[in-house]
Amino acid sequence: MATPVVTKTAWKLQEIVAHASNVSSLVLGKASGRLLATGGDDCRVNLWSINKPNCIMSLTGHTSPVESVRLNTPEELIVAGSQSGSIRVWDLEAAKILRTLMGHKANICSLDFHPYGEFVASGSQDTNIKLWDIRRKGCVFRYRGHSQAVRCLRFSPDGKWLASAADDHTVKLWDLTAGKMMSEFPGHTGPVNVVEFHPNEYLLASGSSDRTIRFWDLEKFQVVSCIEGEPGPVRSVLFNPDGCCLYSGCQDSLRVYGWEPERCFDVVLVNWGKVADLAICNDQLIGVAFSQSNVSSYVVDLTRVTRTGTVARDPVQDHRPLAQPPPNPSAPLRRIYERPSTTCSRPQRVKQNSESERRSPSSEDDRDERESRAEIQNAEDYNEIFQPKNSISRTPPRRSEPFPAPPEDDVATAKEAAKPSPAMDVQFPVPNLEVLPRPPVVTSTPALAPKAEPAIIPATRNEPIGLKASDFLPAVKIPQQAELVDDDAMSQIRKGHDTMCVVLTSRHKNLDAVRAVWTTGDIKTSVDSAVAINDLSVVVDLLNIVNQKASLWKLDLCTTVLPQIEKLLQSKYESYVQTGCTSPKLILQRFLPLITDMLAAPPSVGVDISREERLHKCRLCHKQLKSISGLVKSKSGLSGLHGSTFRELQLLMASLD
Repeated sequence: MATPVVTKTAWKLQEIVAHASNVSSLVLGKASGRLLATGGDDCRVNLWSINKPNCIMSLTGHTSPVESVRLNTPEELIVAGSQSGSIRVWDLEAAKILRTLMGHKANICSLDFHPYGEFVASGSQDTNIKLWDIRRKGCVFRYRGHSQAVRCLRFSPDGKWLASAADDHTVKLWDLTAGKMMSEFPGHTGPVNVVEFHPNEYLLASGSSDRTIRFWDLEKFQVVSCIEGEPGPVRSVLFNPDGCCLYSGCQDSLRVYGWEPERCFDVVLVNWGKVADLAICNDQLIGVAFSQSNVSSYVVDLTRVTRTGTVARDPVQDHRPLAQPPPNPSAPLRRIYERPSTTCSRPQRVKQNSESERRSPSSEDDRDERESRAEIQNAEDYNEIFQPKNSISRTPPRRSEPFPAPPEDDVATAKEAAKPSPAMDVQFPVPNLEVLPRPPVVTSTPALAPKAEPAIIPATRNEPIGLKASDFLPAVKIPQQAELVDDDAMSQIRKGHDTMCVVLTSRHKNLDAVRAVWTTGDIKTSVDSAVAINDLSVVVDLLNIVNQKASLWKLDLCTTVLPQIEKLLQSKYESYVQTGCTSPKLILQRFLPLITDMLAAPPSVGVDISREERLHKCRLCHKQLKSISGLVKSKSGLSGLHGSTFRELQLLMASLD
């Protein structure tokens, strides 16, 4: 018998150029795991078939960058929310605009389709949640309760509840039938990025930027367990279809968790960076991530992943694994969702047969029809995916095949794992992992100019801006040449790059000097020393530490830091700008009530030195914040992550006026 080919557990499937400008949002179709929708700063929504290089359809109509997209469960409708607050719904089968929904005052951060009825929920940076009826083209209800941007919305499997996660560190549960909030789940210490309902039980999972995942009991409205120690902010979670475990898309890894008790079953290295969405199909987990205009897709073979049983040791971080008490087989299950029957209570989708029935008679719909287009760029894939849904077939639909896995690179691993197994008798070909460019689209728009160097240098990038990595590496070694020792290799790398070494050495000395003062416990003096060094990189490193603990901020510290924050906001480096936006948020949340009260208070009678000093600091902070407010207002029109961050900061600074 031939030696079986051992395949990888996780691999990169493909990378595509999804938009002419930066990608700002994307979503996977959960039913098929094969349909991908992307929204970009070019105001378009593009649809792709996973592992195929060509765009199926391009949807236009939005006049500002698309911040959020969502597919409904049958993958027949798609909704997209823009930076201006408008929402558009397209019918993918008819390849045309269905509805335009207006009402939010800021950019749309989150969307979700109701699992049964034709309803859409939207969450915005204006802190409001709205429930829309697509058929009647109107807002059914508005939910108020969050104090900051709503980052994620999810309907419960039975369609009776709506869970919301926001930057105010809370998760809220809304009763759709009563139109009010059922419960609030505090506990996270950072913005909550994602929530997910258990497919069967009354259980909710939430992931936050504080690197924790919390599980909530929806009968008792209390926390079940909390998983800490994630390698980065939690942005995507997904329950297994049978509900046995939870998958968490972490930085460059997939983690598999249980919750009663909390434990980690497995950790799979994937190298997908910051994964944006997950889906499961054919015992494979599909993950997608985006960077600038590129979108990458990855596959994890779940048949080779531990989903129950013993606790896995983390290959990424060397920490003690979570304790795993023996399971209690007699523990009762939670209440199960009662899904409406398909024959009586489930609202059926109305199928319009004629053009007049599909379109609303209003003139506004006529304008939407003219402004919005669906450009079918790949008719063959479009007909294969969307058109057969309306036709009657007497044979069961063909099930999509799992993606073939490439063989293991390590021969030793293959020999060790080579065991007779019927699942390994077939040798699959290695998929092509080259970056495939988008085909040219035939439109009246002039050709795009070559991509110039970005005005803002991103914090995460595959290669340095303006530098060639090959210039820093030694020449290719000749086979006959003796092997280089470490000292020789380092000397070759440093050759011709003394200036860079001097800069890094100087920065290291500056950080050591600031750290020496920090260890004494005098934070104000350490910040003063960092400012005196006149190196923004040192200020950024120090602020990133102070921002992690809001209690470290004092009023006299603000007077020193605010002028430096104004410099950071004008920097061309993304990491500097993001740090420069985080610090004033914390300052406003902590000291804005004090500053406004002190400035509005009448003059004191007598001499109060401490009050006069506090008043002087408040006046100085107010003046500096007003200066920063003007800068933030001028940058709030930017697109992408920067524009969204500046607009959020502008809302917080509105009370300064």
